[in-house]
Amino acid sequence: MPCYFVETYLARGDAGRRLELERQARSAAVEQTRTGVPVRFAGAIHLPEDETCFFAFDAGSSRDAAQVAQRAGLEPFRIGEAVSSREENPK
Repeated sequence: MPCYFVETYLARGDAGRRLELERQARSAAVEQTRTGVPVRFAGAIHLPEDETCFFAFDAGSSRDAAQVAQRAGLEPFRIGEAVSSREENPK
């Protein structure tokens, strides 16, 4: 299943908000999966210097990732598919 990164704004000193958004993202993914659209919250990465936070979702499409982001209350700048180096360099 592809991984999609949802990019959002998150203030430099707002780690507490990140934890709250992570809980919301996890819960939204579970709810969306229950409706028959499988999505898994894979984690978040906060770049405090850039005031940016990326939420990763394993989902069937960018639309599925966008729907779960909306359900979680995230305000995305953009959503894009991520490709890991493990996928590009199989052993």
